Amino acid sequence: MPLRVGTMRLACMFSSILLFGAAGLLLFISLQDPTELIPQQVPGVKFNIRLQQPHNDFPPGSSQDGDFKALTERVTQDLSSRAPRGPNLLVPDQPQAHPNMGARVRPRQRRRRLLIKKMPSAAAIPANSSAGPFVRPAPRALDGHWLSLHHRQQERKRVMREACAKYRSSSSRRAVTPRHVSRIFVEDRHRVLYCEVPKAGCSNWKRVLMVLAGLASSTADIHHNTVHYGSALKRLDTFDRQGILHRLSTYTKMLFVREPFERLVSAFRDKFEHPNSYYHPVFGKAILARYRANASREALRTGSGVRFPEFVQYLLDVHRPVGMDIHWDHVSRLCSPCLIDYDFVGKFESMEDDANFFLSLIHAPQNLTFPRFKDRHSQEARTTARIAHQYFAQLPIPQRQRTYDFYYMDYLMFNYSKPFADLY
Repeated sequence: MPLRVGTMRLACMFSSILLFGAAGLLLFISLQDPTELIPQQVPGVKFNIRLQQPHNDFPPGSSQDGDFKALTERVTQDLSSRAPRGPNLLVPDQPQAHPNMGARVRPRQRRRRLLIKKMPSAAAIPANSSAGPFVRPAPRALDGHWLSLHHRQQERKRVMREACAKYRSSSSRRAVTPRHVSRIFVEDRHRVLYCEVPKAGCSNWKRVLMVLAGLASSTADIHHNTVHYGSALKRLDTFDRQGILHRLSTYTKMLFVREPFERLVSAFRDKFEHPNSYYHPVFGKAILARYRANASREALRTGSGVRFPEFVQYLLDVHRPVGMDIHWDHVSRLCSPCLIDYDFVGKFESMEDDANFFLSLIHAPQNLTFPRFKDRHSQEARTTARIAHQYFAQLPIPQRQRTYDFYYMDYLMFNYSKPFADLY
């Protein structure tokens, strides 16, 4: 009997030792920093699915061996000696090594560093970057003018990314949705994505895309209604998620912007100073009813005759009677440049140089140049800085300031100067 009691005591002691050991192991694990167990993520958009090469995704004759070409971000020091290499497709949910990082950095530490720095490292490529090599342009482009255009691109992208890092840091961690790419047009043959910014040359850019796609032989042959109301060009949001992510990762993404006040005046002149069967009854009636005292019955019936100060009142009204419109919405909302890593940023003010530089980089046919004709109201002068200044001179200083504040992110991201000296 005493022997059995002793054996039971030994068994209990052994069980207690095992239990204490297990509890100690669990306590040790719980005290570890969980971030050490999380693999490092690439800065930029985080996708939850792995890209696969889609089948039958390209029309016959399209090239898939490095045609996303002109990623000027990776231009080399010696343009004439470096030969192009094959494409390098990033898989978004796969960790990418930073060239300057020897050891793994905790995500918490990375977040602190991003808050301290004004802009993310140029070597850290967002997941939707077209991470292919720089493709050498035609020999005629290897000159000082080409280099100056390249440096201009680098500076524009630097300013844009710096503004995004400072004011929109959280957007880089959001997932791309169809809404974010609804203004992006697709040209599969040359692997181009173009984000449409109205009143910044968008009609002629869509003509160029149609010629690149083989849908027309010349930009001059394409009518305005075919450009805007036809279905020849696909939008990126019409593809499934795999198609969207594949194109964002491998195509050359570009957008063209314009000085915000000039773009706004151009939109007003086009939509309200000429007969228009949509903007007058939809926007004009509501604007006149709300912002014009003692509006005539005829004005309220037709919606015609909206004045620029009334239009700006509508724009700045947080309770505006009708919604926003793409012709005067912010570029930051239309194209999501803090979420989508654009490879090329052109400007309306330097359209000819920028457009033809871009066409050279994607190896477009040499006889294709950006059209110079005015798409609508061709007899009327284009909106210039001088004309925009005349329209804004009609506004009191506080209203000009509020309009500048309204477009502040566009001014900041695309490095436009203040259009009036009294703005702050």
